[in-house]
Amino acid sequence: MPHRVIRLRNGLRLLHIPTASPISHFGILIDAGTRDEPAQHPGLAHFVEHTIFKGTEKRNAYRVINRLESVGGDLNASTSKEETDFYASFLSPDYPRAVELLADIFFHATFPKKELEKEKTVIFEEINYYNDSPSELIFDDFESLVFNGHDMGKNILGTKESVQQIHREAIMDFIGRNYTLENVVLTSVGNIPTEKLVRLCEKHFGSVSMTEGTRRRDAFLDYQPQSRTVRKTSSQTNVVTGGPAYDFRHPKRLPFMLLTNILGGQGQNSRLNMSVREKMGLAYTVEAYFNPFSDCGLFSVYFGCDAHERNHCLSLVYKELEKLKRQKLGTMQLYYAKKQYIGQIALAQESKLNELLASGHTALFYDEVANMDENIQTLEKITSEELCEVANEIFDINRFSTLIFDPEEE
Repeated sequence: MPHRVIRLRNGLRLLHIPTASPISHFGILIDAGTRDEPAQHPGLAHFVEHTIFKGTEKRNAYRVINRLESVGGDLNASTSKEETDFYASFLSPDYPRAVELLADIFFHATFPKKELEKEKTVIFEEINYYNDSPSELIFDDFESLVFNGHDMGKNILGTKESVQQIHREAIMDFIGRNYTLENVVLTSVGNIPTEKLVRLCEKHFGSVSMTEGTRRRDAFLDYQPQSRTVRKTSSQTNVVTGGPAYDFRHPKRLPFMLLTNILGGQGQNSRLNMSVREKMGLAYTVEAYFNPFSDCGLFSVYFGCDAHERNHCLSLVYKELEKLKRQKLGTMQLYYAKKQYIGQIALAQESKLNELLASGHTALFYDEVANMDENIQTLEKITSEELCEVANEIFDINRFSTLIFDPEEE
């Protein structure tokens, strides 16, 4: 049976997956991220993620941090193009402490001016870190290239100049427009009866009236392939190539996820790893990615290599893409590709925190979340013909964008 989403009395959604683990996880997942920022405040969503922990109406920043850490728990957060997540990991008996703390942060954060100014310098250092890491920076810059001029192309961190201009009024306006009833899911993976968790959440979340959202997102419709080469201080060339793919709701999303894993997933036997690294010894890292969003998606291939081998590596990547378009997988190839992907999903779910985030993100779009057995059944039905079909729809290299970070000339 799928995991059902429960509605609290104020309409807020709650997803709970019971476990027998001594460690539990609870989070607030919000369908709001970088693409939802006003044009004048790039980096605002990420700034809110940082500063929401800096004090509430009854706790200062130290007491927020210490509330869980003093009992061995962990409080964390993340921001992406479309989502902001606040979550905690803790010993299962500390559920009441974790739920109350996250509710306090979510509803009663005060964003003190002194703390805002202090946190800006922290984010400046985070920006410096990414600017000093070409293999990290290239992914954000590639998204800016593909989604050129669209909200999806915004850099998550913003710039030092844009972060410096953020003020409390902008934060409160962003929260008011985006942290609304239908944009929020409470999610839990842990050792607590569902009824008890519902009572806890009703106490701390269900008694607060939440507004309906009126936010609208502009769909990404005007893709034009782009290619760019940038000089960076590095010892190797970094390359990302790819283009638009399926959105989160698309019926071909799962076949394409399987195909991406065959091409360049985490297994060392992926086609790209075997071709570029194992056979030719040209790269340490070569991987393929598929990131589905609410109304669009992005496929990309990354590799880092010696500058003189850049074009050779690109040709090998494109060769593997063409193979998947022309040659259907045989019966045994497809069988083992599915087995490998199913195994990887199962291993990933061994991390209950990963399960919390993955299931919670699904719950933002649907009223129920498939369990592992249901996901396996869906994967088992995928055919070689479907994989060839999605390969031909997405792997059109004439429609690819490419970003290259070449080492600076000596």
